[in-house]
Amino acid sequence: MSYNQHHVVPNKEGGWNVKKAGAKRATAHTKTKQEAVDIARKISENQHSELLIHDKKGKIQRRDSHGNDPFPPRDKN
Repeated sequence: MSYNQHHVVPNKEGGWNVKKAGAKRATAHTKTKQEAVDIARKISENQHSELLIHDKKGKIQRRDSHGNDPFPPRDKN
């Protein structure tokens, strides 16, 4: 299954990165997680992609779909 994803991930040198799946470089770097989430959400909504928010250890904490959801809620079919 292949579709666009954007991730909010911790930067090992501090702060948080917004990265597109498969990208080597970050799209954005912020001091706080909330700033990164806000930027990533705008990008994800604009590109109708899935947003994955990670915790400090890198584990996926939350997923939000902004279009083309492979598993839409039953009430949205």
